[in-house]
Amino acid sequence: MTSAPPSTEETAAGKPVAPGGWLGWVTSTDHKRIGLLTIGTSLVLFVLVGILALIMRAQLAQPEQDLVGVDTYNQLFTIHGSGMIYMVLTPFAIGMGVYLVPLQIGAPGIAMPRLTLLGYWLYVFGAIVMLAGFATPNGAHADGWFSYPPMADSVHSPSVGSDLWIVGVFLATTGSIVMGWAVLWTVLRKRTQGMTMLRLPVFSWSMVVTCLMVIGAFPALLAALVVLAVGRADPSLFVSNVWNIGYQHLFWFYGHPVVYVMFFPYLAAVAEVLAVFSGRRFFGYRGTVLSLLVFAALSMSVWGHHMFATGQAANDYYSLTSIVLLVPAGVEYFGMLGTILGGRLRFRPPMLFALAFIPQFLIGGLTGIMVGTPVIDYHVTDSYFIVAHLHYVLFAGSAFGLFAAIYFWFPKVSGVMLSERGGRLHFWLLVLGTNLTFLPMFALGYEGMPRRVWTYAAFDGFGLFNLLSSIGAAFLAAATVVFIVNVLWTLRQREHGRAEPAPDDPWGAHTLEWATTSPPPRHNFTPEHPIPPITSFAPLLDLRRRRQKEAADSGSRS
Repeated sequence: MTSAPPSTEETAAGKPVAPGGWLGWVTSTDHKRIGLLTIGTSLVLFVLVGILALIMRAQLAQPEQDLVGVDTYNQLFTIHGSGMIYMVLTPFAIGMGVYLVPLQIGAPGIAMPRLTLLGYWLYVFGAIVMLAGFATPNGAHADGWFSYPPMADSVHSPSVGSDLWIVGVFLATTGSIVMGWAVLWTVLRKRTQGMTMLRLPVFSWSMVVTCLMVIGAFPALLAALVVLAVGRADPSLFVSNVWNIGYQHLFWFYGHPVVYVMFFPYLAAVAEVLAVFSGRRFFGYRGTVLSLLVFAALSMSVWGHHMFATGQAANDYYSLTSIVLLVPAGVEYFGMLGTILGGRLRFRPPMLFALAFIPQFLIGGLTGIMVGTPVIDYHVTDSYFIVAHLHYVLFAGSAFGLFAAIYFWFPKVSGVMLSERGGRLHFWLLVLGTNLTFLPMFALGYEGMPRRVWTYAAFDGFGLFNLLSSIGAAFLAAATVVFIVNVLWTLRQREHGRAEPAPDDPWGAHTLEWATTSPPPRHNFTPEHPIPPITSFAPLLDLRRRRQKEAADSGSRS
């Protein structure tokens, strides 16, 4: 998702407001550029940390292999998990909000643009610092994306890479908080005339609740990182189990809401795509908005289900609140199904990814309810069942929503269309690779394979399912290559004037960003492309239907 920048930003009163070229990009206060920088950075990191996963799958493809040592393997899975959560899916979601929300609410820009730019650079520096651990003598951090003490203290994990991990995650998380606050404040203060809260598009509503969770839950991670840093300076802090369990409470108070931060924007992108390519208004809009708010509130009450096996959590309470999440989740699923039932479906690439999102994320959601039940959780805790569940949520679910969003909004952002054939090939490789990689992990976990192990014995009987998972990972790599080639080839064709140009609204979409040019101008809307009347959460659909009715009435009178 990238657009061709002009040599300089537009001017105010004839005076240049920003330099051109790459310097103009990295110093711009245009929300669209900041959003694209965030999205682009997260996609580069997606490729980098995905390569780490491929190395792990190569190591586990057969029993008793030694392609990488145990220390290296621990660094790989730690930075892979940390990268995907802190540096890829969360920032990409927030970057979509930075780019799209001002356009969808008819604002000329984002609130606090300089602070938003600062948030982006905090995120970039955080990613650099975390990855810099690989260059230290003892390598990168190796205690998991959660870094439980006392194993993560300076006695058990003396690597400088662990200190860099703490600093990097702290910076990136602070950047996410800053950008999230800017997006939320934009919705509250900069909506155009007629854009009431109950006329916000579904995606903008998802960003409201996402940013509320970012502001409410992410500071708990910062506090946990401070505790960990103090404990590394003074390891005696973690002699007391109070601080060890206290760290887990702080971490998981962040760790469960972040799952929905990495879910709601992609769910809403899928909802937008389903409505557009079904040719009808999104079904159950108000119920979906209410369910998002309820879901966000409940997300703050379920963190203890990650701690059932510690014996230090109120299991009945956290199990109940976890299962109650089924109610708002069901409303959202019925909204998506109600949208496509009876619609005139168009199976373009964005729609394919959106449709695949529904059943695949359902597997992740239902297995989440299973592990939210203590008696089941005791059996599968720290097994590959949990790895499968997590990846069906964040890859089979959120990543498919991510690609639905890219294929849907790429024409608006870039002014050209991605290859339809390339998009379909990417989709089928991704579906095959996703399910071949992660479905066998449920069986591995049920049969007792622990997570975070670098090898296993031949007599354990895990070889076949691990081989299937590793073959599936190769398909995921192929899908990623197809996607990268599609994007780079399209952009190169654009530079030579040979790419298929995108009209302002190539899909027949419903929301305000499609009323302006592709790509949008500096301040989003112009007299030639004004904001249409806002009569609902789908103003362009309303406008088309009014014009169709007027044309029909005119034809009947004539």
